[in-house]
Amino acid sequence: MNDSTQLPLDRPIWSALTTRQAHLRQGDRLACRYFPDVAPFAAMSPEPGETAANWHALHDLLQADEAVSLLSLDALDPIDALQAERIGMLHQMIAPRPLNETVDDQDVIHLTGRDAPAMFDLAQTTKPGPFGQRTHQMGHYIGIRDGGRLIAMAGERMQLDGFVEISAVCVDADYRGKGLAGRLVNVLRKQIGQRGDIPFLHVFSANQAAITLYERLGFEQRQAFVLTRVKRADSAPG
Repeated sequence: MNDSTQLPLDRPIWSALTTRQAHLRQGDRLACRYFPDVAPFAAMSPEPGETAANWHALHDLLQADEAVSLLSLDALDPIDALQAERIGMLHQMIAPRPLNETVDDQDVIHLTGRDAPAMFDLAQTTKPGPFGQRTHQMGHYIGIRDGGRLIAMAGERMQLDGFVEISAVCVDADYRGKGLAGRLVNVLRKQIGQRGDIPFLHVFSANQAAITLYERLGFEQRQAFVLTRVKRADSAPG
């Protein structure tokens, strides 16, 4: 796979919101974001020459005391009307080769809107990353239950032409160490590949345990991003 084929991955939020997930978008050609209850991510147009206008457009998408997160290859320098806080570095990893071996999908179930409360509760407890009331609408989610209790899940978040992000990989604390996370990632990876897409994911650079797991599952480090939280400068402190 050449660099030009992977170019949308250098701006995954913008690429998703202007293609497969445009129905989950607020904004226009200068800046856009996911609906607040879907995901806290925003992006600005990659086209050069309108930087200030892009920042102003992003400002107009924010309510008071509301923040969004942006991915960028370099540090961001917003206009005075906005404040930026660097959260950390993310590694983007992709699994470019198809998963041909059989995956263990025993007891793995498809999660639907009926499961949304349990999904939200599990995410709030395990904190795999941002997960809102409607995050489950971003793609296909799978999970494992024990006696009716949702104990593990994973799903699809950003979707752009040719690529689908795996996210919300989490396991209840009482069930860790049993390989459930790896099983769910493999099931999703195979399903995404069977649809003709390439799986990718994001992980904090400091989370070496997760990076090691994903490398063992066939993912490769592709790109490093700065994760920045942006809010209006007139927001209340704290």
